Amino acid sequence: MMASQRLSSRKEPEIELFVKAGLDGENIGNCPFCQRLFMVLWLKGVKFNVTTVDMTRKPEELKSLAPGTNPPFLLFNKELKTDFIKIEEFLEQTLAPPRYPHLSPKYKESFDVGSDIFAKFSAYIKNPHKEANENFEKALLREFHRLDRYLNTPLPEEIDQNSTEEVLVSNRKFLDGNKLTLADCNLLPKLHIIKIAAKKYRDFEIPAEMTGVWRYLHNAYSRDEFSHTCPANQEIERTYASVAKKMT
Repeated sequence: MMASQRLSSRKEPEIELFVKAGLDGENIGNCPFCQRLFMVLWLKGVKFNVTTVDMTRKPEELKSLAPGTNPPFLLFNKELKTDFIKIEEFLEQTLAPPRYPHLSPKYKESFDVGSDIFAKFSAYIKNPHKEANENFEKALLREFHRLDRYLNTPLPEEIDQNSTEEVLVSNRKFLDGNKLTLADCNLLPKLHIIKIAAKKYRDFEIPAEMTGVWRYLHNAYSRDEFSHTCPANQEIERTYASVAKKMT
């Protein structure tokens, strides 16, 4: 039997992803780490089941399956995997080429560029002091500017050394190129939360002149792997209703 035939006849792994449930106890809740793993599995093209866990009424069988563990967690061929970073690393190593796509980004900065944006957003939305609001907003905007610069700066493969035309602005779809990678699975769920919660509670919108960020979001929302794994807007708004401090 040839190698390719062996691969095609090999049994698919049995995978079940457990994610946080929303308001109704059934739909997807607000959890960027759950969405991150949901996207990774979808992008890998592997068959998997998703189970939403109602955190207010955690079923007994789940308590015994993963005691003291909150979603996301994973059953891979009936073996429990916890800690979303370790799960992501395991999936990248186990669901590997040639059968499954490689999702690690080529450029380290694709992972690094958005690393502080969620922390700056959290500080901004939790701040109750009106006089400090401007500084928190500026700190968040600085991170968005950094992201925008990166998305608008051509990657090495976009620059043709033999061409006389200089590529001044990148037209790539995502952080690391035209394919979604682990870097996007990490950043996009957080950007979605910021977009919804900051608008609702601080009337903040990503500036229109940030063309790189808006191109990125537009391309991301057109992909089912992202748009179909996003929680509903009201899930995000409800999560931040108690977090977003009224300014005085």
